[in-house]
Amino acid sequence: MNFQTIDINNEDYPSLLKEIQNPPKQIHLRGMLPGSAIPAVAIVGTRKATAAGIGMAEEIAARLARQGITIVSGLAMGIDTAAHRGALSIGGRTIAVLGNGINEIYPAQNEKVAEEILKTGGAIISEYPPGEPSFKQNFIHRNRIISGLSVAVVVIEAPTKSGALATAGFAAEQGRSVFVLPGPVTHPNYVGSHALIRDGAILIAKAADILEDLGLLQETGMEELGIKNEDLELRLDGNEGLIFKVIKEVGGPIYIDRIASLAKLEPQVVNQTLTVLLLKGLIREASGKYEINYR
Repeated sequence: MNFQTIDINNEDYPSLLKEIQNPPKQIHLRGMLPGSAIPAVAIVGTRKATAAGIGMAEEIAARLARQGITIVSGLAMGIDTAAHRGALSIGGRTIAVLGNGINEIYPAQNEKVAEEILKTGGAIISEYPPGEPSFKQNFIHRNRIISGLSVAVVVIEAPTKSGALATAGFAAEQGRSVFVLPGPVTHPNYVGSHALIRDGAILIAKAADILEDLGLLQETGMEELGIKNEDLELRLDGNEGLIFKVIKEVGGPIYIDRIASLAKLEPQVVNQTLTVLLLKGLIREASGKYEINYR
């Protein structure tokens, strides 16, 4: 297992995380962290999630990831796993924050999910060095990192005693937005969620509510803006220009591994560049394939 240790004074240390009240002095990293220009949103909730909650977590994560947003969660069972899987389902980037040493995936059932996270250009991080056990208090401390890496936290199914409530609390202290998906008023999995809404968290019904509130909703295609092919390509350089050209020349939807092969670039580089192009609204993604976002 390979990992790197990033000190808080290192330029690669996440800038948002550095802003929180008690940032870890160093983080241990497997995989790749996205650039500071790429927004991240955390999705958290109970381990004992309902089928409906898991479905909503997957759907919201997938829709946010389609907009180029990185999904952050804690790799726990239930909502956390659903959030990671939702991002992975469309080839999106996701970050898992561990509450134990970087050398071990906990719970062990999520080892395959962890492998997929790394394959798609995501990251697994921990403030704990190899060999650190998964002590209960570590997970509470871990939650400040989940919110610290993100511009917002989305809570899906939080009972009265839930680590998701701690994450929401850290988010509020850190000046991050807190979004909550409501549920049946009599269901115990939503008692904490509804308390957050009463305390001022933002109620949501779908991913578009989050995107709109964060100013990241992109509904206008390039053809509606009157931008021509020639004008658009002049604005691109480096890997952005190369990958845009590859997608254009193919002339139809194309998978990321094919883009990497044609562009002769590493998949992680292609993934990061595609995210930037998605955020700029220059390309679109559907069913894991990419195409130019105008005709």
